[in-house]
Amino acid sequence: MQIPFAASERSTIGVEWELALVDQDSGDLRQVAQTVLDAVAPGQDVEHPHIKQELLLNTVEVVTGVCSTVREVTEDLQRSIDEIRAITDPLRVELMCAGTHPFARWTQQKVTDKQRYATLIDRTQWWGRQMLIYGVHVHVGIEDRDKVLPISRAMLTHYGHFQALSASSPFWGGQDTGYASNRALMFQQLPTAGLPFQFDHWSELEHYVDDMLKTGVIDVFDEIRWDIRPSPKFGTLEMRICDGIPTMSELASIAALTHCLVEHYSRELDAGRELPSIPSWFAQENKWRAARYGMDAILILDRDAREELVTDDLERLLVQLEPVAVALDCAEELAGVRDIINEGASYERQRAVAARNGGAVETVVAALIQEMRAGRPVLKPS
Repeated sequence: MQIPFAASERSTIGVEWELALVDQDSGDLRQVAQTVLDAVAPGQDVEHPHIKQELLLNTVEVVTGVCSTVREVTEDLQRSIDEIRAITDPLRVELMCAGTHPFARWTQQKVTDKQRYATLIDRTQWWGRQMLIYGVHVHVGIEDRDKVLPISRAMLTHYGHFQALSASSPFWGGQDTGYASNRALMFQQLPTAGLPFQFDHWSELEHYVDDMLKTGVIDVFDEIRWDIRPSPKFGTLEMRICDGIPTMSELASIAALTHCLVEHYSRELDAGRELPSIPSWFAQENKWRAARYGMDAILILDRDAREELVTDDLERLLVQLEPVAVALDCAEELAGVRDIINEGASYERQRAVAARNGGAVETVVAALIQEMRAGRPVLKPS
């Protein structure tokens, strides 16, 4: 089979942000997504272009249009959030984002009434029903299909960096899991989810998809749920690594890092230089290390098995990407990555809140709601 790759303007950017709907009084999840979607719909049987349904009725997703800068992304997202809050505030429902809800029970959540979700749950059973998780996806436009797979392999060398920066799911069912990102290891249990195969040629991807379709593993391309994947219908590379990100400022910084890296590697290809890659066994280990240790992870950087603390390598990377950030008009947002390094990732802030309140995870939910409202981290790990 052939998979056409849509025409896309180079280094355009778009974001998908999954948000939890939380009861203002109890902090538990509220199953009111359909109420929200019906209220914001521009017409009968017409979906809102930027506010979408998700697997569970406790979730809405806000998606941007095609943007040129990270600043446009945040403005687009904020418009959608304001529109949602006009509906949720009178319902005493708050918006919150993290890789997992700190104490909600998956057994009490309702699945959206749509055939593709029912099919997913029927096939995946216990694991599928447990997918009480939230993430952020960042799309970056790539103008030439031949660039997609080399850039995808290069981005895989930074997997641990994105996982550590966004890690926000230390709690599950009211318990501390000991992981910075419990979501990362849960989500990979679904068929076709997890780390991508590292194909050298587009024809190999087409052969893989053909096999998956013939054997009934998938019905459409989008059911390939890799952490990094091409998105042929949009003409983008889609980065799906990140846990749910609690604040707009952190989302902007991580989106800027994604934006700059893709453009950096596109320039390297234009200059005729070979892009970095990493063996699959090192990529797998980096995913586990970042999920387990977050910002304290020591990552494997390359084929020669060089290792470095993720925060130290991020500092080097930020300096390297400064000229690209200026060209993409996101230098301020990229510099915000240092704020995450210096002030603590979400999983660190969540644990600190729980520790200061005798382990009460309800206080973590309140803190996450507060940060979502503020649009920036307002809590310190220490």
